[in-house]
Amino acid sequence: MFPILIKDILPIFVIMALGYAAGKRGVFTAANAQIFNKLVLTYALPAALFVSIVKADRTMLFDDGKLLIISLVVLVGLFLLSYLSTYKIFKHTKSEAAVSALITGSPTIGFLGFAVLEPIYGSNASTGLVVAIVSIVVNAVSIPIGMALLNAGSSGAGKAQDGAKKGNPVLEALKAPVCWAPILAVILVLCGIKFPTILDPNFELIAKANSGVAVFAAGLTLSGMKFQLDKEVIYNTCFKLLLMPAVLLVIGLIFKMDPTKLQMMVLAGALPPAFSGIIIGSRYQQYVRTGTSTLAFSIFMFVITAPLWIWITRLVA
Repeated sequence: MFPILIKDILPIFVIMALGYAAGKRGVFTAANAQIFNKLVLTYALPAALFVSIVKADRTMLFDDGKLLIISLVVLVGLFLLSYLSTYKIFKHTKSEAAVSALITGSPTIGFLGFAVLEPIYGSNASTGLVVAIVSIVVNAVSIPIGMALLNAGSSGAGKAQDGAKKGNPVLEALKAPVCWAPILAVILVLCGIKFPTILDPNFELIAKANSGVAVFAAGLTLSGMKFQLDKEVIYNTCFKLLLMPAVLLVIGLIFKMDPTKLQMMVLAGALPPAFSGIIIGSRYQQYVRTGTSTLAFSIFMFVITAPLWIWITRLVA
């Protein structure tokens, strides 16, 4: 785990700290953070999601039905549980609960998936399969659901944030590039249409800005508010780093998944919260303080929980 911590986890802290310092020194402002988030949400993130998904193929998706079904049911189920718990227990608005689910109920598989899994399990078809399936569930299922819930909450409160119109929240959500781009990629994969690899650089150049700008903007956003470590941040962190991988492990054991794929699926579920939720929350000014604090605390705790889950899964799988 040490090389992973140095190569993949430490840079997140460094870039977030740079954004935080830039905000404190007045180099950038909260308004600049909104511009950064709009760039990521409208262009960089959709491009990153599209390119990562179209690299999969139809055979890969259906190669392991257990992995696909368990990932879909568990991740979407916990996504909805996160939404309901934030809305019912912590008494947030529906819009804030939607952003909370996008953060707490989704692992950052696109950014850290291969970086964490490949050094441990190798660069092979099984690793690619796990990352591809979890990425599709998070990006092509959870994000559209979250955006629909966000729009529904905004409409219900009589708000029209960032141009969101009153109307069918699902249709409004599907108009956003962050929703239709991954769905289009899945349709291409299911239809067996190969996206020309020669065109990848046209998307990858802007996609490469996704993670770095998003983490910098998160630090910049955090600089304008006081970091909080309260019971909700702790709950969110435990939900993401402990409950999600635990449920994946138990369900995988019940249905007798392949031990190696089970270990990778559990570790994928144990990744820190998805940056896409932070981006969406900052863009719509919903759940920003708690969401950013959850991200920062979860990344810190991942250093402890990741080795724990590697040990547990190898012991029981």
